[in-house]
Amino acid sequence: MTDSIASRPLRQRAINAALGRIPFDRLLVNARVIDMVTGEIREADVGITGNMIASVHPRGKFRQAENVDDLSGNYLSPGLIDTHVHIESSHLPPEKYAEIVVAQGTTTVFWDPHELANVLGVAGVQYAVQSSRHLPLRVICAAPSSVPSTPGLEMSGADFRGQEMQTMLSWPEIAGVAEVMDMYGVLNGSERMLEILEAGLNSGKLIEGHARGLKDEQLQAYLAAGVTSDHELTSAEDALEKLRAGLTLQIRGSHPYLLPDIATALLALPHLSSQITLCTDDVPPDHLLEKGGLIALIKLLISYGLRAEDVLRMATFNAAIRMQRADLGLIAAGRTADIIAFDSLENLHPRAVYVGGTCVARQGKLLFTPAAASGVVPPRDTLRLPPLNAGDFRLKIPGLNNGKARLRNIKGARFTQWSEVTVAVRNGAAEIPEGFSLIWVQHRHGRHDATPKMALLEGWGELRGAIATSYSHDSHNLVVIGRDPADMVVAANQLIASGGGMALSQHGKLLANIDMPIAGMLSDLPATELAKQFKNLRELSALIADWEPPYRVFKAIEGTCLACNAGPHLTDLGLTDGGLREIVNPVLEIWPEETEHEQNHPA
Repeated sequence: MTDSIASRPLRQRAINAALGRIPFDRLLVNARVIDMVTGEIREADVGITGNMIASVHPRGKFRQAENVDDLSGNYLSPGLIDTHVHIESSHLPPEKYAEIVVAQGTTTVFWDPHELANVLGVAGVQYAVQSSRHLPLRVICAAPSSVPSTPGLEMSGADFRGQEMQTMLSWPEIAGVAEVMDMYGVLNGSERMLEILEAGLNSGKLIEGHARGLKDEQLQAYLAAGVTSDHELTSAEDALEKLRAGLTLQIRGSHPYLLPDIATALLALPHLSSQITLCTDDVPPDHLLEKGGLIALIKLLISYGLRAEDVLRMATFNAAIRMQRADLGLIAAGRTADIIAFDSLENLHPRAVYVGGTCVARQGKLLFTPAAASGVVPPRDTLRLPPLNAGDFRLKIPGLNNGKARLRNIKGARFTQWSEVTVAVRNGAAEIPEGFSLIWVQHRHGRHDATPKMALLEGWGELRGAIATSYSHDSHNLVVIGRDPADMVVAANQLIASGGGMALSQHGKLLANIDMPIAGMLSDLPATELAKQFKNLRELSALIADWEPPYRVFKAIEGTCLACNAGPHLTDLGLTDGGLREIVNPVLEIWPEETEHEQNHPA
């Protein structure tokens, strides 16, 4: 969708239509308007001229229109606005993503394409912008600040500093700086982050936050740097502290286990702030189709006691305020005619969706298939790796052929901790202890020698096969978890051959895979087929791993290398400590095995 300021002739036509001098282009009659300003539900008709709302007036006041839509019994809401999303997590290109979410009522998204940018650099952001044009979905992009998210601890396909940010922020399609994940750099005044923040502040555009785990003086310092929002909520108290500090909250649907407590905390406040918005962040393709994107989050929050009118306001008017878009978020004269007709406030089933005054969806289905942007070539061939062999998946211990070694290891999923274990070493490689598995990461962007890195995983159980992905936040290197090198090499080589995606293997054979050849993260498949394959792969993964919600879940595979978070994480550069910002040696101590000669002839 291309935004433009309404022309003078269009404004004049709208004025004349609102005064009853000429017909409206479209008239929506007999519905109830959800007033996002007052909280009222009013019986009113809506007159549309071009892509604008020209009038919201009492029922039956005007009848002249080129098209009259009778929406008896429906409730009218502004189009939903998703204030923070990574479209890449749907593994769909923008036109296929739009086909799904617009039919659900989402008409605007704020896309942080930092997954693409971490693979392709500025060219990835250009692809995001260009491939999003002329869609029924308004795609507003942010300039990724997290390329990579943790400089010095990982290496992605590019490095963004002040110059890259200035370039992207100069584009009209870019509305701000995307989530600032390098919290350590902000709080410690790294030159890179100072450049990035300065570029954002000088542009006058938004600066999005990623304040995971920050509180007290650290949170205050993070805001003082210029950040104005956050979606990384870890608890109800965390959400309240950030709201009190002045941040715009972006309550996200990708961590549903937090929602009941957050809803309860919000209900206890004297009033619901206009600085509460909603976002999806990351939604896989099957969930997007079966449960919905933003609409699923809205329904969940309502089920936890919040009024439908209040939640819809968060997703519309509050979001428009956050996005600094006075043309969106309200059913009022002069605003863009993005409107949803819901069947009821209980079901919130979108009977019809209007984008710019045109009905584009009915009964949850888009009325046409959006075309891919003309002349835009999807980026492929981004896994720059030769085929691997099983020996590449042996955890080698330098300086030790046979004996024992005490190793640092990663304990837990999502919220990781340091632990230690003593292992037997045979022929230069560690034997994986009972109850442990292995994580393996290899750089895939061709920017260094790509020596594989490995570490022991505790708290994931003994994996009965291997899981591989080239979609791994945020540097998107090739990641494999498993125990048996024979399984791990099969899954890894499948992704190298297909240009990326996800794969499962067991007993030395491929169990399932999804090809994602576009940047190693997006699929060519129709959305329904991709969703089917993704759901199948997730379900089959239970043959390999014993999942334990809410943290040890299939989704955790994609975030297991997030070195910007506290605790240990493995990246393409080694075993890292996110809190100390160090790459650490996993080998703490070694004990060579005594030979028979040494045993018979002690010194």
